[in-house]
Amino acid sequence: MTKLTGRQIADAGLTGWVPLANALHTRVRSGDFATGLALVNAIGAAAEEANHHPDIDLRYPHVNIRLFSHDEGGITARDVELARIISALVADSGLSQTTHGVSEMELALDTPNLKALLPFWAAVLAIGPAHSLELGDDLRDGAGTLPLIWFQESGSEEPRQRWHPDIWVDPAEVQPRIDAAVAAGGTLVSDAEAPSYWVLADPEGNKVCLCTWQQRGA
Repeated sequence: MTKLTGRQIADAGLTGWVPLANALHTRVRSGDFATGLALVNAIGAAAEEANHHPDIDLRYPHVNIRLFSHDEGGITARDVELARIISALVADSGLSQTTHGVSEMELALDTPNLKALLPFWAAVLAIGPAHSLELGDDLRDGAGTLPLIWFQESGSEEPRQRWHPDIWVDPAEVQPRIDAAVAAGGTLVSDAEAPSYWVLADPEGNKVCLCTWQQRGA
């Protein structure tokens, strides 16, 4: 099954879902643990029937759900189909979905020598290569507890910032976060690659990127 582009996913017209990095995300407002657990059980039954299984994080006031086709390294039509099924279960339960405040963080290491560095970080973190065509050379924790580690090719000029976080968000969340960051003393360093990503810096110059699915390939 072919991996979908961000535009193809947007054209699917899913409500309450957003592609972040290479997975579909939603948050369901359950209000209490028991209600959330009942929804998780319903989703589990549907996932077994579809033979496609989401990552589910059950919390006291909400349930986070993530859909990702591991064999393709991204989002496919079966993720979109299961997303529709899950949305129907959410609606039947009288609950609501949201993408507000939903994000995914990856850690990016800028380096001109990724072949030498990647094995070291794989050993220290005990995780393996994800081989995601969209995200490039990276490490992904199979248990889903550590953030994605992305090795971004860079020059060797000094001084330079080695590590920076990439925060994947819904496009609708970008401007409010930029406004809040600037109001908190930060600066917008560059929007040259917008709407793919924006570069911001804190008052000491430490950089972070706000990333979206927009204007990205398959």
